[in-house]
Amino acid sequence: MPRGHLDTTNGGNTADGIQVDMDHLKKGEVNMAVQFDKGVILGADSRTTTGSYISNRVTDKLTQVHDTIWCCRSGSAADTQAIADMVHYYLQMYHIRNDETPPTRTAAALFQEICYSNKDHITAGLIVAGYDHRKGGEVYNVLLGGSLHKTPYAISGSGSTYIFGYCDSNWKDDMNEEEAVAFVKGALTQAMKWDGSSGGVIRMVVLTAAGAKRLIFFPDENYARARIL
Repeated sequence: MPRGHLDTTNGGNTADGIQVDMDHLKKGEVNMAVQFDKGVILGADSRTTTGSYISNRVTDKLTQVHDTIWCCRSGSAADTQAIADMVHYYLQMYHIRNDETPPTRTAAALFQEICYSNKDHITAGLIVAGYDHRKGGEVYNVLLGGSLHKTPYAISGSGSTYIFGYCDSNWKDDMNEEEAVAFVKGALTQAMKWDGSSGGVIRMVVLTAAGAKRLIFFPDENYARARIL
């Protein structure tokens, strides 16, 4: 067996003898989404943890649920992946039946309904953001327990507790895209600096009327230069 490979038939032990609880895989992280003058930006780190064990350094926590509607996932990896898959299915059906793209508000309401209906059985916090021709860019925060809040920006995850002050001090309305990217990068960098459960690369997606544009920043470049995916 390759070194570090998980043997799920052996209680989740690796070849190193490290115990990994596969039933409680969590994503210690920091996620955020912000509005800017022409759309929204979502950003996240890439570290997945199981307790103090870093099980994945390059997780993609930005999930597309429709053309220009994406979400950031925090909590149980299995729970949030399943919820995102369900919402993706419902939004595809909405598009087919109504012959129009779904509004961001509809996606957020679906996330809230699923999270609230199953609040005693799942651990899921989600940020939903998107661009549609009706309302432009919108950001919604679905908290643990299933409450839904519309905000100009949202932050979540274990690393978010370290950056509330940073965000309050540096946020401003009607930022342009360059300013919004710098704001997200600065906040995520600070969160990863102080939170041991956050780290890795910074992934972003910029959603505008032109569609989705994905960016990635690498730690070995000190997150200085954006690469377009």
